[in-house]
Amino acid sequence: MPLTPGPIESHLLGQLAPMVASRSHWLPGGGSIRVLEGGSGPPVVLLHGRGHASPMWFSYLTVLARGRTVLAVDLPGFGLSSFPEMRLRGGEKGVRFFTEPVEELLQTLAPGPMALVGHSLGGLVALELTLRGKVPVERLVLIDAMGLGPGMAPQARLFFRAGPERLARTLGAPLFERLNPPPETPLGRRLGMLSYELLAVPEGRAQATRAFNTLVPLVGSVFHRREHLASLRQPVLLVWGEREETLPVSVAVEAAKRIPEVRLVRVMAGHSPHLERPEVVLPALKAFLGDAPSAATGPATAPKGAQGE
Repeated sequence: MPLTPGPIESHLLGQLAPMVASRSHWLPGGGSIRVLEGGSGPPVVLLHGRGHASPMWFSYLTVLARGRTVLAVDLPGFGLSSFPEMRLRGGEKGVRFFTEPVEELLQTLAPGPMALVGHSLGGLVALELTLRGKVPVERLVLIDAMGLGPGMAPQARLFFRAGPERLARTLGAPLFERLNPPPETPLGRRLGMLSYELLAVPEGRAQATRAFNTLVPLVGSVFHRREHLASLRQPVLLVWGEREETLPVSVAVEAAKRIPEVRLVRVMAGHSPHLERPEVVLPALKAFLGDAPSAATGPATAPKGAQGE
């Protein structure tokens, strides 16, 4: 059965048109990747977290598209992307499931230097793409990203293993919202409704869930590339929520010590500061990309440093 957007997603996509269009790109190895594309200029690629999809970047898309080619990607198995069945055993296989189709896509859509922006699982994919070196990454932005270290809060592991999709379908919107309250703003509530709609799809996300579970075991180290962070040669912006309960801010502080050229921006938010506090994160992102004056965050390529709002 073909994947189609739900009513909330359809409404948001209508608001983005015609500046940002939704397109599906078929991959030679099978499956397809949905991308929201708009603008012109140097490409910036947006990668969402577990259970989300490209429209979650709603408040960023048209702003960034005014000076750049913006590509918001549905990770394999999420949103309107599909991917052929494959055997998944171990974290290396799991990270390849999410990374290789995106890498193949970007080699076609964005052959020139690009900026990668990734949140949570999308942050791990962005980091992996950068380390693999098959696409030319000139700047890297990691927002409460997986992959920087071996730790994750026990309650977060239980939540993921229980399955956000299963919980959303079982609990219904009101109870699930109490478990994951959206930001108390009109935009935040709309994105909270979209998040629930994406999670509660009847068919679930079985293969993506299996791949994710290889990265996040119930006990032991979560999948990470901590020992490779010193090899990054691109400027890196770390954006982290001070009230983050899945990947504590200490993960970002430790990672910042290892990355040669890094800036850490700490935001009074939880696991999704780009959704909870876009008025803070978007200006910092634009300054880092060189699309706006950088007085608020310091030089975009400054050496190691940390800063709050």
